[in-house]
Amino acid sequence: MRKSSWIRPNARLAMLLAVLASIALTACASDDLKEVASPDSTQSSVQQLGLPSGLSSFASLEPNWTVISEEIDLELATPDLGVGVQRFGVVLSDDSGLIKFPVVRLTSNYFPNGYNSEPDPTLSVTASARFYEFPFVTRGIHSTDLMFDRAGLWSVSAQIPRPDGSTAPVEVRFTVAEIAASVTVGQQAPASASRTLSEVGSIRELTTGSHRDPDLYTYSIADALERDRPLLIVFASPAFCTNAVCGPQVEIASELREVYGDQVDFVHVDLYSNPHEIQGDLSLAILTPLLEEWGLSSQEWTFIVDSEGVVTHRFENFAPKPELIEALDQTVSMS
Repeated sequence: MRKSSWIRPNARLAMLLAVLASIALTACASDDLKEVASPDSTQSSVQQLGLPSGLSSFASLEPNWTVISEEIDLELATPDLGVGVQRFGVVLSDDSGLIKFPVVRLTSNYFPNGYNSEPDPTLSVTASARFYEFPFVTRGIHSTDLMFDRAGLWSVSAQIPRPDGSTAPVEVRFTVAEIAASVTVGQQAPASASRTLSEVGSIRELTTGSHRDPDLYTYSIADALERDRPLLIVFASPAFCTNAVCGPQVEIASELREVYGDQVDFVHVDLYSNPHEIQGDLSLAILTPLLEEWGLSSQEWTFIVDSEGVVTHRFENFAPKPELIEALDQTVSMS
């Protein structure tokens, strides 16, 4: 049984400082480029979560990433980036809808002296981002792993084929922090006292969703960590999954639970502590304190933890089933 522990600093303060640093750093972006912020990106982390007005102090913060393109719309699905190998995901679309090319080549660049200067060519990396279609075929994401080996100003760019045979450039600029705001790969998972079905009167008190799998609420996170087996944790509020990087993550967790049986434990934590009281009115919502404990600032997160309680995979926003299966198989094989 594990004896190690890990105490997370105040994640909300860390997130605020990271975003403020991002604003200061991106002030030097070039004026001769057309910069188009994705519509969803104009929302602060608080707005993306639909946070109650009591936490509206974040609402005045600017987005911490910027899209540059004349033809392509881009939504950065993984803005909480820290130094190291990170899952990097983008949603690409144009006037005709979602762009579904099976593979898109992404190139990362580090700008040591600001976006008006040249990137450091020794740190540029190109990777193939695979397209994953979400259930119900209305959304999808291109994702891959990218190495960000230092904090600072970065960009990722791509050339997107167009119907006339040409290509259209798209670039997203963002700041990589020394340490991501959320719990990340290699860290000990916090032993959170998430609520279980045995503690409440009805499963309606545990999830805003209509899909209610009682087996996702058998163990708290803390209890599951003591069971010394791999664990998949989903933080999501199914009834309020509305943006382009959100999907039916809880339903997929239920499907995977049936596949992996007693090899892996599964826990769902709703973003809100009072799902049964909201009834579509977010002004009544109370955020679960576990979001701050894990440093979470967007609508969906999935973590895979090994039998020693160490996070092996981290998925910001929706994680398609093939990505989760690959990650679970890796973790199970190591346990």
